[in-house]
Amino acid sequence: MLIEMSIKGLMVDPVTNMPIVLLRDADNQRVLPIWVGPVEANAIALQVENIAPPRPMAHDLLRNLLVELGARLTRVVISDLRESTFFAYLELQRNGETIFVDARPSDALALSIRARARIFVDTRVLDRAKTVDLSADQADQERLQRWLESLDPDDLGYKM
Repeated sequence: MLIEMSIKGLMVDPVTNMPIVLLRDADNQRVLPIWVGPVEANAIALQVENIAPPRPMAHDLLRNLLVELGARLTRVVISDLRESTFFAYLELQRNGETIFVDARPSDALALSIRARARIFVDTRVLDRAKTVDLSADQADQERLQRWLESLDPDDLGYKM
């Protein structure tokens, strides 16, 4: 089953110093942190802040290509979590045909906010993410988990 979620914030993991995109469901019952690279975090932050670069960035280029080719990004799906790696796909519509394209979640999210596409997460991903060990040190993992559970989107540096 798929749960619709939205980007609620972008922050830095205090343990690894890596950017995290926070997805939250409409009822504020579930939060999914996804660690992303600095380039993708910057692309998301620019769009959240409505900052237009002087020339198209890669995710802007992808959106422009979709438009020029007559395709529309209808949704992004975070579909799997294997060995601490999230998997996603883009669902496109073109000439009445549905096209599925494999994508990294970070790129899919950066494109989704540009194309105003909905974001969905498979419930199996949400269930697995509760127990995934993303840190080698268990004490750090537990501290990070408690910290993530206590987050309020209103306290985040970037929010939508």
